[in-house]
Amino acid sequence: MANKLEDERVPGHVFSKKGEGSELEHNKSDEAVPYTGLVDEKEFGHVRRGLKARHVQFIAIGGIIGTGLFVGSGAALVRAGPLSILLAYTIVGTVIYSLMLAIGEMTTWLPIPGGLTVYANRYLGPSWGFAMGWNYCFGAAMTVCAEVAAALLLIEYWTQNVNKAVWIVMILVVIFLLNIFVVEGYGEAEFIFASVKIITILGLLFLSVILFFGGGPSKDRIGFRYWNNPGAMKAYLVPGNTGRFLGFLKSFVNACFAFGGSEVICVAASETLNPRRNIPKAVRRTFWRVLVFYVFGILSIGVLVPYNDKGLTTSLNNGAAGAAASPWVAAIVNAGIDVLPSIINAVILTSAWSCGNSFMYAASRNLYALAITGHAPRIFARCSKRGIPYIAVVVVFLATMVSFLLMSERSAVVFDWFISITTMSSLFNWLTLFLATIRFRKGYLAQAVTRADLPFRSPLMPYAAYYGCGMVVFFIIISGFDVFFPGQWSAKAFLAKYVGVLLFMVPFISYKIWKGDSLTPPATMDIWTGKEEVDIYERENPPPEPRNTWEKIWFAIA
Repeated sequence: MANKLEDERVPGHVFSKKGEGSELEHNKSDEAVPYTGLVDEKEFGHVRRGLKARHVQFIAIGGIIGTGLFVGSGAALVRAGPLSILLAYTIVGTVIYSLMLAIGEMTTWLPIPGGLTVYANRYLGPSWGFAMGWNYCFGAAMTVCAEVAAALLLIEYWTQNVNKAVWIVMILVVIFLLNIFVVEGYGEAEFIFASVKIITILGLLFLSVILFFGGGPSKDRIGFRYWNNPGAMKAYLVPGNTGRFLGFLKSFVNACFAFGGSEVICVAASETLNPRRNIPKAVRRTFWRVLVFYVFGILSIGVLVPYNDKGLTTSLNNGAAGAAASPWVAAIVNAGIDVLPSIINAVILTSAWSCGNSFMYAASRNLYALAITGHAPRIFARCSKRGIPYIAVVVVFLATMVSFLLMSERSAVVFDWFISITTMSSLFNWLTLFLATIRFRKGYLAQAVTRADLPFRSPLMPYAAYYGCGMVVFFIIISGFDVFFPGQWSAKAFLAKYVGVLLFMVPFISYKIWKGDSLTPPATMDIWTGKEEVDIYERENPPPEPRNTWEKIWFAIA
């Protein structure tokens, strides 16, 4: 593993090819900048590889399908109209696919503990690693709270007399228990949750086709009727074409929140069996997941429900959510189908639970990463015999108790605040990862590594990274534009929109001033520490070969 004693580390290398093989010969460079901060695994323990291929694939799917698709798309539809949200979700989907290709190259080269935060620390500089690590940790913990708020809204669909304290405790304790014992517990939970989400979304897409052609109880053939009346785009803030364009811009915020957490599959790389086989498979399939679940899903929503649907707009205006504010359910109710709304609400509830589970995992692993890079107390790097950074998990669990501090306000208001904070946190994480990928490319080329040496490579790189970097900067700039319009301004709204900027910039600037660090030179960039251990592991633990036809089919899927 990567957690070697500092005097055993190989901080930098100059290498040359051995003959025509793919092995690289490396020697220490006097100018190399050592990668500092790794803790002694003999004292603190280390995470272990326990996530199987099916876990990895379903974690990747679970990171794509969440409450942002099931519920958040309803608010986006009411605000901007079907064409606007289809364009926005599709564009953000291309950014996510670019992100997965980018970090896929870094992750498969060096699938070590601390992953994403360590990459920022090594390839950009300590200030980037420090800022991203704490931003990711806090943002992920707050996303757990957002999913708790979403779960409360979903429960309120069945009864308004919700004992919030009891439900908050139950939801958080279940998530905590799934994360504290063995990593397989997290993996199995995501396998089950994602399976339910896949079956549900595929069923809803199939139902959408039936309703589109008039196969519902009402026999009403909907077609693209609602794209003509009330229209494909709705004006936001101001009337006319300008307002329709503003509605389109606002849809990006909902889309970015919906896709938040897609990169969790790469956070899990250090705990994945055969990462150089399983991570690339998950990355390559991102395109189809985005296309099927989001592009087709958002298209179905826009076709089946008008943006002025009374049930949907009334629910959202009254601060409701859950099934009541889900466009899928609005379509089902309009079609005259009974019982199904409650079933969909239950599925969306498991989706909120699943996302909370994933983000507690991501938050705890980033706190662990901060500890092994020297940016947090070393105690957070302590692992159990089963490979769980249990102190980090406990601290994140305690941080999610902030959910109790907001019980005096309506759950919908709390949910909106968390969405704003966590969306901005995700955007800065994506930006850092794109920049780290660009720097990683400069580093390995400067150290005589070619693209052919990478375990995973995409023909779209590095162009995908530059594209994604530019788009994320654009998303950050426009994320809170509406707060500056007449009638929209308030200190509370401004803080909600832009506090996420401070959560990244304050630690980044403070650390840079304190340490005075600069970008790591490509020639001395540490792209090697920990790689030898992974290479040995991959050689000694080859992926299993299918023994029969059924296993061939299963291995192809998972």
